[in-house]
Amino acid sequence: MSFGDICLTGPLLDAGLRRIVLGAALPAEPCVLEGWRLCAGRGLMAGLVAEPGARAQAVRLGAVPAEARARLDFLAEVFGGAGDVREIGGGAQAIVYASEAGAGEPEAGEVPGVIEADRRAAADLMALRGAYDPARLGQAWPQMRVRADTELRAGADTRPARHGAGLAAGEVHSREARLPYLGFFALAEHDLDFPRFAGGRSSTVTRAAFLMADAVTVLPYDPARDRVLLVEQFRVGPLMRGDPAPWLLEPIAGRIDPGETPEQTARREAREEARLELGALHEVGRYYPSPGAVTEFLYSYVATADLPDGTETIAGVDDEAEDIRSHVLPFEALMALTRSAEAANGPLLLSALWLAANRERLRAMAGQGV
Repeated sequence: MSFGDICLTGPLLDAGLRRIVLGAALPAEPCVLEGWRLCAGRGLMAGLVAEPGARAQAVRLGAVPAEARARLDFLAEVFGGAGDVREIGGGAQAIVYASEAGAGEPEAGEVPGVIEADRRAAADLMALRGAYDPARLGQAWPQMRVRADTELRAGADTRPARHGAGLAAGEVHSREARLPYLGFFALAEHDLDFPRFAGGRSSTVTRAAFLMADAVTVLPYDPARDRVLLVEQFRVGPLMRGDPAPWLLEPIAGRIDPGETPEQTARREAREEARLELGALHEVGRYYPSPGAVTEFLYSYVATADLPDGTETIAGVDDEAEDIRSHVLPFEALMALTRSAEAANGPLLLSALWLAANRERLRAMAGQGV
């Protein structure tokens, strides 16, 4: 290799992802970066640390058009990396696109593999080039990746449609799409028209949606002691509505991370929010809690769990500023919450009613008489 060659490594070893980032399928051949160790960096850029004797796998690009180089430079701006000239062994130098070690999540360890959500999110990211400050896009990347995973899950949904008119998403015509807000969440705005039940099509209308990730809720239930665990935490939605009591009692809940199943998320969130290991998961339902303007889709469960005295705790993930207190309540106290309006969120109401309808069955399965 000679100075001026461009080498890519880490996630950009994936040909599909590389084509999306570069805007074209450019010729590339495998190579090795001598004296460099590959580690986790940030976003789509791996970290590199100098280490004698280490060897990092990479690819060397052939002729790189100016537009592809500009796209790589944009990616480096987004993820705090750079295309730097590095010594790559044998006295050779090359321009290597990577971030410094520790620029992102883990400082060391195996670089995670590329999944389809990364490719889909990368396409969304590159489409926003010039529309948002690169640093802001870097901050938004984790949520863009989660939403990409959500879109893939929705596209693979096998939800039955035995009733209704049988209309499909492809029959909605989007005239123009905008993304006026992008942060932890995003707001999408579309000018569109759709088929009418009586025939013909609607006029062009503007509709906005709050873009969120798929999430899981889980209500732990101890059939032997006939009690449940709820968590309490501050919620900004009630606060901004003007609710004088924005701390809510809820089931354990959390978003589904890319690569996770809903069941895995339920178990992870139970450990994070309540220091609790779950037993069997029983599906309550899969549903949109507010489909008029919010994309969030929930997977709700009731899970068997061991809830002895002393189970209550304060927990949460520090990096996410979570402050979560758990409460263990008898089943009858849970039902009283549903009658008093203290159960002020949909997943808790739905899960409590499901438990009421299935409680005897769950207790019988656990060998408890009712």
